[in-house]
This record gives sequence, C-alpha cells and structure tokens, in this order.
Amino acid sequence: MELQHKFYGIFKGTVEKITSHRTVSAFKEKGVLSVSEFVLAGDNLVSKCPTWSWESGEPSKRKSYLPADKQFLITRNVPCLRRAASVEEEYEGAGGEILVDNEDNDGWLATHGKPKAKCDEDEDDNLPSMEAVEISKNNNVRAISTYFGGEEEEEEDIPDMAEYNEPDSIIENETDPATLPSTYLVAHEPDDDNILRTRTYDISITYDKYYQTPRVWLTGYDESRMLLKTELILEDVSQDHARKTVTIEDHPHLTGKHASIHPCRHGAVMKKIIDVLVSRGVEPEVDKYLFLFLKFVASVIPTIEYDYTMDFDLGSSSN
Repeated sequence: MELQHKFYGIFKGTVEKITSHRTVSAFKEKGVLSVSEFVLAGDNLVSKCPTWSWESGEPSKRKSYLPADKQFLITRNVPCLRRAASVEEEYEGAGGEILVDNEDNDGWLATHGKPKAKCDEDEDDNLPSMEAVEISKNNNVRAISTYFGGEEEEEEDIPDMAEYNEPDSIIENETDPATLPSTYLVAHEPDDDNILRTRTYDISITYDKYYQTPRVWLTGYDESRMLLKTELILEDVSQDHARKTVTIEDHPHLTGKHASIHPCRHGAVMKKIIDVLVSRGVEPEVDKYLFLFLKFVASVIPTIEYDYTMDFDLGSSSN
C-alpha cells in the first residue's frame, strides 16, 4: 500500500509539472476552482473570518501560478475539546445538514445528527443549585453559607460599617477576629482529576493543481504543544473517513509530513452541494466557495472547532 502511494505521488507530481493550471471557470459545472477563483474565495474567507490568513510558506516550495504572498491559507491554535468517536456515539444518526452522494459508500455525510434523548441524573446532582445564591434588593450576590458546610448567619451579626466612623471606635486588640489577616481558599488539583486536556490544531488550505480544488491539511498538538502522532490525529477524524480519505503526505508549502483530507472527491461533492442550492433557488457565488467547502469538511473533523461562519449569504436568490 505504501509503495502504491509513492507511485501515485510521483505520477501526480509529474502531471502537475507538465500541465498548466486551470484558467477557465468550471465552478458550477464541475465544482472545481481556477487559481484566480481560489485566491478570490480565499480573500473573502480572510475578510469574513479574521482567524484565517494568507501565508507565503517556504520560499523553495512556492508555486509560480499563485501570488507569492498568497500561497495557502491557515488558521492556528484551533481547539479540539473532544474526540470524534465520542461525539458520534452520542448521536442517533447523521443528518441535519446536506446529504450528498448516498448512492455508494464513497460519499460524504454530515455528522451533525440528532442528539440522543438522555439525562444523566448523577451529573445534575453534582451541579450547584441556584438556590445556593441569594440576590438582595441592592443586587449584591451573597453565597449562603449552608451550601458550603456552615450554618446560615443572621443578617444582624454582620458588623455595621457606620460603627467605625469615629476614631474612638477603632479596635486595637490584635487578637480580635476583625483585625486578623484574611484567609483565602486555595484550590489544589486532585490526584485523580477530570480536567479536560485540550488539543489544538493548525489547519491550512492549499490549492491542489491536479484536482483543481482546495485541500485541507492538519497539524495537531497536545496540551503541552507537542506534535500529535498520526494515530492520535485520526481520533479527531470521523471514523467513516479516518482510514479512507485522510492520508499522511508532505505539505506542499511547509516542511514535514502532515495529515490531509484527500481531495479526490472534493469536486464531485462540491458540485452536488451547488446543485442542491440551485434547486432551492439560490445562485451560488464563487467567492463563497470556501465557506461551503469548510462546512462539508466539518463532517470529517466534527470536533475541531475552526471558524467557517455558518451564518453567511450563500449567494444571490434566483427568484
């Protein structure tokens, strides 16, 4: 399998060298982009989502058909709070977004399904009750001491600051509780803690000249900012795609190998999404391409919380 992958890489690289890049638009007909359309869509993504930016990459790896300062897009330190498998277990099924290519097993399916109807009463018991907090008429929040293990004090036990307006009322007794240093609660991390260890990702989008579509690359880090191994990155990929559409390859603009969502079906999927929008009376615009693209990529990496702006204008209405 590895040998076959190497031969494919050589073949693909050779084809890219001897063929020119696309200059004629086929956005609606094939779901692919020309180089100028990729740059246009990237500019729109950067303007709408400031977490994304253009990068020039390694000088030795720059593509002559792309602007020197717009070789690829990147967003850094994207949180990934949960593993993809844990999310899939909590959903009864996929759906809710756009179902594309359901005629065979090679299609893409949104994983944002309907949550299971369940209630963990034990978790509710561990949550502080709002009854433990009182809000007085002057909007001061006061914690009821009985919640923290003590007995509720009577309001008349609270000292009146008016009593200390005169110099004669100053207490000089160093043993008086009111003059002793304040005590503070110190939080100690338990030995067996349940603290969430957050992974982060750098996500980049390149233009694939062979497939004429954008391509997503992933670089994962653990909570100590150490690079994640391949098998750990696959934990954050939908299990339907983890071993099927995610490959480990050399990044076209950066050093080292990165996980990538293979673009072999990107054009076909985007064409189906475009067709669905047209059937609903929406005329998709090419500068919105990456918003649509990132929306369906979210079904592959559902727990990596990158910004793709869900509330945006897909295009002009044809009605």
